[in-house]
Amino acid sequence: MAEVAEKKFLIRKVYTKNISFESPNAPFIFAQEFEPQLDVNLNVESSGLEDSVFHVVVRVTVTVKVADKTAFLCEVDQAGIFVLTGFEPTELSYMLGSQCPNALFPFAREAISDLVVRGGFPQLLIEPVNFDALYANHMQNKADQPTQREVG
Repeated sequence: MAEVAEKKFLIRKVYTKNISFESPNAPFIFAQEFEPQLDVNLNVESSGLEDSVFHVVVRVTVTVKVADKTAFLCEVDQAGIFVLTGFEPTELSYMLGSQCPNALFPFAREAISDLVVRGGFPQLLIEPVNFDALYANHMQNKADQPTQREVG
């Protein structure tokens, strides 16, 4: 009888890999009525470091415009090192694409909120993200793409 490996999900480290805040139209932007247009872009990357140890980065880019001028651009790369053992390949893909980002996103959200306030703007609370839905959508899009065949 085959022994089933115990599944483990451990967070070894959470850290900010990169952080950026720009307010290219300051101080003039502060003289305008603040009716922001918000654009949030989200990206998740993962890679293996060693056997069962993975690096995951959640990049959140926020661009806020007032009229046609950029009020601020804020980008945070929130990273983590995770130990994942006992998962089948499809489960591992799900853990790296959904559960690891779920653990990292609150840190990125807090960093962005802090940077925006320090930049002189009203507090910005980014809505929570459903990484399960994003992962499912990503996998569906991947399945819908035609595979390339070599022409010989």
